[in-house]
Amino acid sequence: MRKKIVAGNWKMNLNLESGRKLVAEVCNLLKQTNPDKISEKPEVVFFPPFVFITEVAKIAENIPGVGVGVQNISHEEKGAYTGEVSASMVRSCGATYTLIGHSERRTYFKEDDNLLARKLEVAIRNGLTPVYCCGEIISERKAGKHFEVVGEQMTTALFWMNKAEFEKIVIAYEPVWAIGTGVTATPLQAQEMHAFIRTLISEKFGNETGQKTTILYGGSCNAQNAAELFSQPDVDGGLIGGASLNASEFFAIVNSF
Repeated sequence: MRKKIVAGNWKMNLNLESGRKLVAEVCNLLKQTNPDKISEKPEVVFFPPFVFITEVAKIAENIPGVGVGVQNISHEEKGAYTGEVSASMVRSCGATYTLIGHSERRTYFKEDDNLLARKLEVAIRNGLTPVYCCGEIISERKAGKHFEVVGEQMTTALFWMNKAEFEKIVIAYEPVWAIGTGVTATPLQAQEMHAFIRTLISEKFGNETGQKTTILYGGSCNAQNAAELFSQPDVDGGLIGGASLNASEFFAIVNSF
């Protein structure tokens, strides 16, 4: 059975006090879950800004099924790179996941698939689980190039790996036209792309690897539409943006499985 994950990407939001409160509220709600049902729930992963990692990790420590990640890492291991944060640094602070290739990093910071491949290599070498983000912009969707675009993003950034390395990866499909817009891909659109990604993985690494790879949906997922999205056979959870900043709504999304 594939791992189910609901991840909250805070982006550049909240301060330390509000961040602590959010994590504590979500963790308290999780602790109230019927112990017999915990195994049926997805893993919950918080992606706070770098400066909050240690505090979030302390609150989430020893809560079953809760993880902490970072929104980005450097492609370098260490050195004279002012302002950068390395994989080993965040690992030492309690992070076990990292986002790689979020559309905002691609758009605003001009990160391309070759750079992202280097970040993936560094993440794996330092014991972080990368959540690799891929997806098309609206013009590419309208031109019918969405499969071509996502296929290239997968091939260039990921398919240099061997099977053992790839099996440490989580994929997040995020249609860029649906991020923060209030527009959500239909369940059919999400399933179609997730199935396409799974087929690519199966063709490269074998059906067993394809079937056990976790693929998340990211793009205006909320408490109202999560259950329908998560009911699709190839959708294994969500990378949640704005809705992850509200404890009750985020918890409702977690309960949508």
